[in-house]
Amino acid sequence: AVDSSGRSSEVASLVVAAGCFWGVELAFARLPGVISTEVGYIGGSTPRPTYSAVSKGKSGHAEAVRIIFDASTIGLTTLFGVFFDVHDPTTLNRQGNDVGTQYRSAIFYSDERQGPAAPAAP
Repeated sequence: AVDSSGRSSEVASLVVAAGCFWGVELAFARLPGVISTEVGYIGGSTPRPTYSAVSKGKSGHAEAVRIIFDASTIGLTTLFGVFFDVHDPTTLNRQGNDVGTQYRSAIFYSDERQGPAAPAAP
């Protein structure tokens, strides 16, 4: 794709779960090369989970952020670096004072090229 300035861009997406999605979204939204972010729920069994069902641990979903980014401007190493900086993936179902399975750590990549980059991140 070509943007309005005539520069070539490569739009890609990535979904991360790293605790409460509001803080995670803010961390990614501020990055140059991130086009947009959207919070939601992922990884559960309920087709249209409500906040109440998710917060009570009844849906199996995690709070997550979908990141739409220009891969020609920001790389996966940077995105995964932020992912690991904003939370501690070694704390099971907890981030800071937030406790519950909805706060678990996960990466949902959108194409097979993204998968190998996650373990290689700092």
